[in-house]
Amino acid sequence: MDLNTFTLLLSGLILLILGGNFLLKSAVSISLKFNIPKILIGMTVVSFATSAPELIVSIKSALIGSPDLAISNVVGSNIANIGLVLGLTILLSPIKTTKDIYKVNWPIMMFASILFFIFLNDGMIKAYEGVILIFLLIGSIAFLIKYQKQTEEDIDLEVVSDESMSKSILFLILGGFFLYLGSEWFVSGAIDLANIFGVSERIIGITVVSIGTSIPELATSLVALFKKEKGVSLGNLIGSNIFNVFAVLGITSIVSPLILEDLNILNYDIYVMLFFAAIVFPLIFFPKKHILGRLEGLILLSCYFFYIFNIFS
Repeated sequence: MDLNTFTLLLSGLILLILGGNFLLKSAVSISLKFNIPKILIGMTVVSFATSAPELIVSIKSALIGSPDLAISNVVGSNIANIGLVLGLTILLSPIKTTKDIYKVNWPIMMFASILFFIFLNDGMIKAYEGVILIFLLIGSIAFLIKYQKQTEEDIDLEVVSDESMSKSILFLILGGFFLYLGSEWFVSGAIDLANIFGVSERIIGITVVSIGTSIPELATSLVALFKKEKGVSLGNLIGSNIFNVFAVLGITSIVSPLILEDLNILNYDIYVMLFFAAIVFPLIFFPKKHILGRLEGLILLSCYFFYIFNIFS
């Protein structure tokens, strides 16, 4: 790999992670100062911040005429969140699921995934479809807040409101700047990487870009695991997948309609994404009810690495 390409990728990724972290802490701190309920912050500000790398990278990709990179980033991130991040998390330590996961969160994720497939079926995601996705995001958040008010105490924001407003605004500006600059470098490096190895932007988006932008979710899940907050990780991952479709695709397609160029995304990758979304439900009940253990983790990781191996073969 060319040293300049590697430097662009690594530097861009570091800035994306730093930018997302700054954005998260500052936005939550500001929200707490205005006495916004924690449940609302958790389902909006936190979700938006952890998905900020996907959003910024997808918008940047679409604006420079690389729609496949934008779409494959979302598809690949949703696959990686379940196959890689969840698989690795439960392989390290089993987690117990709650009924809210399979009665509410999972059906919404499944609905979002199927709608993504339907919208993409004609080879593009139009601006008006992006508007529909944004309205569905707002509706989903409103429904989840109403349904899950009792989970407010379980949300660990890890941010206190006693930081000065000026400091919070400074971190907000820094976070936005890092995200912008990181996306410039990371997307440029990803496109260079595709050209160097002679592979499509779809493959780079599914692998390098999607795994890179899923690092915040992986970090969040591993931190939750080591803090013995295991239930948090599955909810975060499902929420991230919902947000990726409704918010990332919605906003990106409004900014610039996404016209698919590599039909492998529609003919293969989107079905893999649907598979990983669907498999969560039976794994919750089999072989052990309400427990996602090491066997399930091994299954998810095996399926994920088989898929990654297959797209290169």
